[in-house]
Amino acid sequence: MPTFNDTVKLSDKKGVRMIAHRGVSGIERENTCPAFVAAGNRSYYGVETDVHCTADGKFVIIHDADLKRVSGGEVSLNVEESDYGAVADVVLPDLDGSRVRRDIRVPQLAEYISICKKYDKYCVLEIKGGFKDEDIKRMIAEIIELDYLDRMIFISFSLYYCKLIRELLPNAKVQYLTSQEIDDKLIDLLLNCRLDLDIAHTHLTKENVERLHHYGIEVNCWTVDLVEYAEPLIEMGVDYITSDILE
Repeated sequence: MPTFNDTVKLSDKKGVRMIAHRGVSGIERENTCPAFVAAGNRSYYGVETDVHCTADGKFVIIHDADLKRVSGGEVSLNVEESDYGAVADVVLPDLDGSRVRRDIRVPQLAEYISICKKYDKYCVLEIKGGFKDEDIKRMIAEIIELDYLDRMIFISFSLYYCKLIRELLPNAKVQYLTSQEIDDKLIDLLLNCRLDLDIAHTHLTKENVERLHHYGIEVNCWTVDLVEYAEPLIEMGVDYITSDILE
């Protein structure tokens, strides 16, 4: 079991920007305030997280739509079908299964942003499913109200959401999440939609990273937790590495 001091530091990142995946989820419960603070206290460039919308319109930070996995199987509650009060009442277990700490809960979007703002980290926000267009617009308005839009990177597996955010925010950083192979069709899609790429690291080679860079496309990759996987990616010249534990 990793401990507070077990974050693995890469000896030479060569300018690659490290992103803490769901916070430092290798040592704290993923997508919680403790995981975000852990990232804030380390050298990460940014903090990645996932956002859903509750039935009463609150933007909450959680990867799955249901609490079952992160609650250790004890609570089955769909956040998109529940009011925020019910979600916020659930105390999640620590990584060792203990429930002593009362601070391990599902946070709201504003809590995540406020922590990133305090520690001067970029927000890397994954837009999950179930959003209506008006939800996306309302979420952007909330980010603007928090005065942190210029430090946001939006990512999504949904091409629709990527295109919508690009339409609403012409100058924002938007990365299309995918695990597909890099080919002419994908590159044309990225160029036509003015999107960068966030891809499973196993699909990257030096040649296709260089090709993406030739077209001005930034390259993020996930989820890289071993130094022996990270070092070749650094040599390829990727722009970002997303990791649970590497720093």
